[in-house]
Amino acid sequence: MRTSSEHEANHMLELYLNDHLAGASAGVDLLKRAAKSHHGEPFGPQLEHLAREVAQDREILKEIMRSLDVSERRSRAVLGRLGEKAGRLKLNGRLFSRSPLSDVIELEAMRLGVQGKRSCWLTLRTLAKSDARIDAARLAWLLERAEEQAELLEELRTRCAVRVFGPGRAGSASTVRRAKARSLPRGAF
Repeated sequence: MRTSSEHEANHMLELYLNDHLAGASAGVDLLKRAAKSHHGEPFGPQLEHLAREVAQDREILKEIMRSLDVSERRSRAVLGRLGEKAGRLKLNGRLFSRSPLSDVIELEAMRLGVQGKRSCWLTLRTLAKSDARIDAARLAWLLERAEEQAELLEELRTRCAVRVFGPGRAGSASTVRRAKARSLPRGAF
């Protein structure tokens, strides 16, 4: 029989892992959409590959949750997906078309998501020291993969930022400042 502190710890772990599952679901959706947006372009194949890997990571997280007797709360995953869709409504300087700024922001969001996933793997690796149900070797592999994913996303983000904000580009910082200045009401600053 579990003590109240063990029950509380299990409850906290359930919430924690379900929150990460929700984030993973949102991340998969974002990566798939980004890959589709860049199909046939230089970033496309890399984003498609990342989308597959992140989907696999999500399935591995579900397996880990089952091994720990943590139930999946589908409502949290739905909220994660809704959050990803709401993120599309960001102010990016364009009302009906996709802005090059969207690529930079989405790549940043994807990288942050991978960093969050890495933190989850680190937490589980720590728990694996006292819980034989968690495969520490698998977590070491997942951590390495998350680091590779973050590095790739940073490379893509940097290339995209240079393309959007670099000197002489249509989306350069001065062009963006001028566009913002035109759209702000007088006296906004």
